[in-house]
Amino acid sequence: MILSILMLTFLPTLNAQVQPIHEEKYVLIGGIEQWITIKGKDLSKPVVLFLHGGPGSPSSPYSDAIFGQWEKDFILVHWDQRGAARTFGRNSPEELGEEYWIENPLTVEQMTADGIEVSEYLIEKLGKKKIIIVGSSWGSVLGVTMAIKRPDIFYAYVGHSQLVNPVEDFIQVYYKLFKMAMEKKDDESIKVLETLGPPPYDNAKNTGQLLRVIKKYERENSIPSPELWWKPAPGYDNETDAQHRYNGDDYSFIHYAGHKPLGIKPISATIDFLEESLNFNIPVYLIQGQEDLLTPLEITQPYFNKINAPDKELFIQQGAAHGFNQSVVDMHYKVLMEKILPIIE
Repeated sequence: MILSILMLTFLPTLNAQVQPIHEEKYVLIGGIEQWITIKGKDLSKPVVLFLHGGPGSPSSPYSDAIFGQWEKDFILVHWDQRGAARTFGRNSPEELGEEYWIENPLTVEQMTADGIEVSEYLIEKLGKKKIIIVGSSWGSVLGVTMAIKRPDIFYAYVGHSQLVNPVEDFIQVYYKLFKMAMEKKDDESIKVLETLGPPPYDNAKNTGQLLRVIKKYERENSIPSPELWWKPAPGYDNETDAQHRYNGDDYSFIHYAGHKPLGIKPISATIDFLEESLNFNIPVYLIQGQEDLLTPLEITQPYFNKINAPDKELFIQQGAAHGFNQSVVDMHYKVLMEKILPIIE
């Protein structure tokens, strides 16, 4: 009887410690409403903030399929950045045109400030001391700048397909692609590359054409991700959300690549981590696909070598290219569980 009473006494306390969270809403960040989702099976678990790529390519519609199983171990946060998906749709006019693109620039500084504000919001809302940030491709730019600017609010930074110097990336990949196309006698790609000439380019269309050749060769030389990963979750699988994703991707890409005819300067030209952003006060773990052409290992490795951090490691995934596949996702999880969880207070 005494044991039963004790069990009943402590049962509410035990239940309170395993409280799930599932929240999807707009939050005022950087002066505009931005879309944030928070999901986890246990509020006591560490928080992971995903910084999606693109810019303009949200992870929120695909998060359940790719990362859903992690919810037992972490609180997972996905954020549609300024210029992406639902955040873009919430803040853009119905009639979009070149005038809107010109008058609403994107900058690394503004989006870094947004990311820090999102992080502070999560810490206060969820009662945490710090969080973990995971940045992929474009998101790795924000990950580096956020981690260096505010190490006091992050346990660690995990960078996937780390961007270091996008201008140099494109120059290197152009010549590498040309060699690959010549060896394969790929006349179609050779013609595209000859017409474009070597980068940098002064318009987004040329950059987009080069990216299509890059993706073609990455697909041919890497293990793909499951197709079901890229089917939007039911709440996002509708015409309105699809249009917001499309429009946001266009808007963000033209600012990333730059477009001289409209006077839009490229964000990509402002990024050079090899000359800066080398000193971290938190652990840094980079995950890189062996077949990644867009952010080549020839640039990522020298950057990693120059990084100063309390702990750092570079994980190279065979059979992976720039994007996610199963081995890349598995390595993310392994890094979180084996490298970062042991250092969390």
